[in-house]
This record gives sequence, C-alpha cells and structure tokens, in this order.
Amino acid sequence: MSKKSQHTLAGPSTQDEKKRKAIWNEKLIEEFIDICIGEVEAGNRPGTHFNRLGWANIIKKFNEKTGNQYDYKKFKNKWDNLKANWSIWMKLVGKETGLGWDPVRNTIDAPDAWWEKKLQEIPDAAKFRERGLQHANKIG
Repeated sequence: MSKKSQHTLAGPSTQDEKKRKAIWNEKLIEEFIDICIGEVEAGNRPGTHFNRLGWANIIKKFNEKTGNQYDYKKFKNKWDNLKANWSIWMKLVGKETGLGWDPVRNTIDAPDAWWEKKLQEIPDAAKFRERGLQHANKIG
C-alpha cells in the first residue's frame, strides 16, 4: 500500500495520536476481530489481505464503536500480530492428537516433556503454555 493510500485510510490524525501506543484489551481485540470478520464476509478480503475499502471500513467502524482514534498502522500491526499468533497456535494444535484440554486456562493439557519438545521446535509458543490463544474460535 502506498504512503498516499495509507494516509487516506488513516483519516485525520495528529502527530501525537500517531505516536501514542494503541491499548488493546480483550474486549477491543474481540471487537476488532468481529469487524474484520464482517469485512471478510462482505468480500473486502479477496485474497490474503484486506482491500482499501475493507481497511477503511475497519478503521471507521472500530473507531466509531470504541471512541478510539487508531490509524491504519495500529490496525495493521494488530492484524499482523494476530496472524503471527494464529500461525504459532496452529503449529501447536493443528496436527496434534491425543492431547488434553485445560478449560480453565484455555490451553493444551500436555505432559511437560511434550511442552519441552514443542518449545524447542517453536520457542515463541511459550506464551501459550499457561494461557491459550484468545479468540481462537473466531480467528480460525
């Protein structure tokens, strides 16, 4: 996406707003995911990326619903982060069988030896040992 189209998607924004770090709690993440799902269903993600209209709608709808003024870059960073976490999560659970599930922690219930082996293969998966991927049922 060109700088010009990024600016168009971002809408009016001050330098201070651009520098301010986005605060993402579970409710905001779920709202973002729900809006993204709506844009996918509307056909605004024809391949692996949202089109211009999809991003514009995401930005507008999210900011209107939450009262935030996040710009394109904050949404794109969150999207990329969610995709990366989904990829790690699927490496953990995607092809595994015979594992248990801990409904309290919302994660895999497996012996320490299994976890140690997986963490050797996928070091970034450590974050999912104590708490699983939130909203996995919506992201997948």
